[in-house]
Amino acid sequence: MSHAATLPLLLKQLKLSSMITHWESYLEQAEKRGWNPAQYLAALCEEELNQRYSRRIARYFKESKLPVGKSLSSFDFSQTPDLAAGKIEALASDPSWVKRSENLLLFGPSGVGKTHLAVAICNGLIEQNVRVRYYQATALVQELQRARHELQLERMFARLDKYAIIILDDIGYVKKSETETHVLFELIAHRYESGSMIITANHPFGDWDQIFADTIMTVAAIDRLVHHAMIVEIDADSFRKKEAMNRNQL
Repeated sequence: MSHAATLPLLLKQLKLSSMITHWESYLEQAEKRGWNPAQYLAALCEEELNQRYSRRIARYFKESKLPVGKSLSSFDFSQTPDLAAGKIEALASDPSWVKRSENLLLFGPSGVGKTHLAVAICNGLIEQNVRVRYYQATALVQELQRARHELQLERMFARLDKYAIIILDDIGYVKKSETETHVLFELIAHRYESGSMIITANHPFGDWDQIFADTIMTVAAIDRLVHHAMIVEIDADSFRKKEAMNRNQL
């Protein structure tokens, strides 16, 4: 039979770091409260699971590269009366659509909160153990181009596959050139039915021929994105413009 003095070593070998830290304090609680061995072990395991969850979520937030300070509680839904707040909140709290590899497409003019909503939704999903990666669309396209030039495009796609959601912010700013739009199309095709994407765009689909090099590629990209997608159109005045006007009136 193992001696109690070996417990820290055994816990270390099992990589139960929280148990190593808390087993003595929980043992004191067990003695004071009259816990039986099963209650003590359950409490200690719960502490280990809670700490692992906290560390994992902290790591997910750090790797997501999400812009800070954007939450649903700080989004002013009163400025977007046609936007159903309940549906947006459901997207942030229920990851079932992500498990189905569905996409979310946010359309609207500049300054209406598309990025805010995309980031806020992902903040909620990270709390549900969903891995997310945010990119400015132009920055990701440049990374993909470098990867292709270095013959590492498939390896980069594999790295992106670990994220359940890829955010492509401001896709409309991608330049209409064959090299840029081709890697963007390859990414969309690669993620089709295998991983979710959240895309924000100032331009409706009818103007996407300004992004992709030819009509065939444009239609093919849109077809893959919308096949399993939720589309949110925000019809409102620019928040930033309103704030600037209010400041000028002071």
